[in-house]
Amino acid sequence: MSHSEKHGRPDPIPLTLLTGFLGAGKTTLLNRLLGDPALADTVVIVNEFGEVGLDHLLIETVDEGMILLGAGCLCCTVRGDLISTLEDLLRRRDNGRINPFRRVVIETTGLADPAPILHALIYHPYLAIRFQLQGVVTVVDAVNGAGTLDAHGEALRQAAVADHLVVTKADLPGAETDALTRRLAALNPGAQIHGPDVPAERLLGGLFGLDGRGASKGEDVRAWLGAETHDHGTDHDHHHDHGHHHHDVNRHDAAIRAFHLTSDAPVPRPAFEMFLDLLRSAHGPKLLRLKGLVALADDPERPVVVHGVQHVVHAPVTLPAWPDADHRSRLVLIVRDLDPAFVRRIWDAFLGKPALDTPDRAALTENPLAIPGG
Repeated sequence: MSHSEKHGRPDPIPLTLLTGFLGAGKTTLLNRLLGDPALADTVVIVNEFGEVGLDHLLIETVDEGMILLGAGCLCCTVRGDLISTLEDLLRRRDNGRINPFRRVVIETTGLADPAPILHALIYHPYLAIRFQLQGVVTVVDAVNGAGTLDAHGEALRQAAVADHLVVTKADLPGAETDALTRRLAALNPGAQIHGPDVPAERLLGGLFGLDGRGASKGEDVRAWLGAETHDHGTDHDHHHDHGHHHHDVNRHDAAIRAFHLTSDAPVPRPAFEMFLDLLRSAHGPKLLRLKGLVALADDPERPVVVHGVQHVVHAPVTLPAWPDADHRSRLVLIVRDLDPAFVRRIWDAFLGKPALDTPDRAALTENPLAIPGG
């Protein structure tokens, strides 16, 4: 029994968001994943059953809008809105009307911007307690993916916020897999890129593991954070002016930057909270994704997990111990139309690092909110 269960509060249920633009192959991937034994005790939420070929997986209709699949997981459709569907699922689970599922996968419509869905999961006072975002999986079509990224801002945001990118249709004529993979890696260097046959445990393991008990191995946490990728030279803002690094990146991608912030010393809690408050209040619309592990000065041996989307930041979750030997605070950010150097200067200012020189300080204080008392 976990610590939270001993105190009468159930452990949060891991939740994964599956997204991808129209025709990317999202339904085909989901259909394959639903047959994987690793997804037993899972609820999959889809928009319409008819959009997912489930006939060979269907066992019985459990209730209106809910069916039991051969792999032992439930599948249900969105009723009204997603929040109502999730609340209804929790009531059924808590009342013993359905089996106590251990994870949830939500398939979005192809045109969906993932940010509002992530907002609902993070910001809702009850759902934020009962569910823990495991990760975002985005499917991209190797034949039409480049054109879709050029033409549709939703597709670009779907790729930018992903923890996992699955490239499909690489075997079809016209596929440009290598160029697309390079572009995706530049757009979102922290994401793991896979082919269509990736096992479910790779896509859905994430921070909290497929056991759903928050007991992931250190490599799972590192993969979820993706900070090491930035450490090895794929940080956009350090290479923006060098043609050899970005020759495959479309100009539409240039506004999106991925970078990371670190601190070797534990971070004072008030400084960290003020940094987050400033970032989301002054620059929230430009913050596509934030996630990290932070050592707070009042309890440095138990790091907190933080993640957010735009102006909404999930309440930090405290881990019982560091997942590996690296005890630095590490934040990974994906932003749009926001200079990473500007964010770094704010971070350094809150950490009390040496004073900036005059030009940098002038740039930083163009926004009077940038430094407390600045």
